[in-house]
Amino acid sequence: MNQTNLTNYQLSELDSLFELVSQRQIKDFGNISASNKADGSLITTCDLWSDKTIVEGLAKIAPNEGVLSEEGGKNVPNTKAYWVVDPLDGTTNFAANIPYWSISVARFVDGIPQSSFLIIPTLKKKFVSIKNKGVWLNNKKIDPSQNNFQSECISLCSRSIKILQKNPNSVFPGKIRLLGVSSLNLTSVAMGQTFGAIESTPKIWDIAAAWLLLEELNCSIEWLETNPSNLVPGQNLSDVNFPLIACRSIEKIEILKPWGNLILEK
Repeated sequence: MNQTNLTNYQLSELDSLFELVSQRQIKDFGNISASNKADGSLITTCDLWSDKTIVEGLAKIAPNEGVLSEEGGKNVPNTKAYWVVDPLDGTTNFAANIPYWSISVARFVDGIPQSSFLIIPTLKKKFVSIKNKGVWLNNKKIDPSQNNFQSECISLCSRSIKILQKNPNSVFPGKIRLLGVSSLNLTSVAMGQTFGAIESTPKIWDIAAAWLLLEELNCSIEWLETNPSNLVPGQNLSDVNFPLIACRSIEKIEILKPWGNLILEK
């Protein structure tokens, strides 16, 4: 198929697919144990079921489009359109009975996200972003001009918190929040709940859906090392990080850049 835009039928089928996965995750929450993957991160049977269900669903909804997923193949597909899937972003929260995680899925066309789907099952929130068309929250379009709450908070990830130790004599320019979920740290910026976020070691599946969400709501992204717009078909992204700063504006990026650059220091 490989058309640029998804059809209304495909969008409807995707909605049903993600609702199915959301309901299973809510059912399993608090009733499941986790084990360690080879890299030390956690995984549950719900992660695996969610990944399998989403990947199989995408094969029916968008045939002949490749898939890159956290729990599956991690090579960039060589199809014009492909999907990047994190079936359960926030497994540590999920396994610890902290009710804050997401389903994060993005469809890339010609190497950049064209549409994305970010679902927060416990909050009953579903974000759909379409390139150059905007963002919908629970089927209601967000007006970026109305989305201007001035937060004093900054989201850090568990690894970027180390920047505070590298610059102990300077006052950090905001109140720190650690949500434990990369996609939702970035979503908090897009929604104005935080004015910025610094992510130290996110993988492509952590950021793919939120990347388009941020862009469509006129936020700014500073890629600190590797720009994901330059992905190469066949490239293995298992160990590739995309450290970044995301902010409500370019001006806020400048405030956080000295701190973000500390991530790159060995």
